[in-house]
Amino acid sequence: QVQLVESGGGLVQAGGSLRLSCAASGRTFSDYAMGWFRQAPGRRREFVAAISRSGGRTNYADSVKGRFTISRDNAKNTVYLRMNSLKPEDTAVFYCAARPIGGLSVPTMELMYDYWGQGTQVTVSS
Repeated sequence: QVQLVESGGGLVQAGGSLRLSCAASGRTFSDYAMGWFRQAPGRRREFVAAISRSGGRTNYADSVKGRFTISRDNAKNTVYLRMNSLKPEDTAVFYCAARPIGGLSVPTMELMYDYWGQGTQVTVSS
């Protein structure tokens, strides 16, 4: 079992920035690829970004490329999502997720992840 706890969400004006954190506990963090997903009201949860277990490879949704950066600190058992140039359409609950997988895998599908956090709300005002 892996427990994931997100933090760092909040209310920000369009064009602003936030950094989300996801702290993991329970198992060896570096055994897991990590992902960020989001769910806006009335919409399905969607992929945002993923990072391989070592941090050597990342993957992003087209909608956030160039604005969001995923990173991880395996010594701190934490994955981050730096979000710049935020837009009102980024408003959503953001979730981190973990999948025990090796190599440079960066899963993008929700069903590929085994563990999920409770989510943190990000609201971007216009």
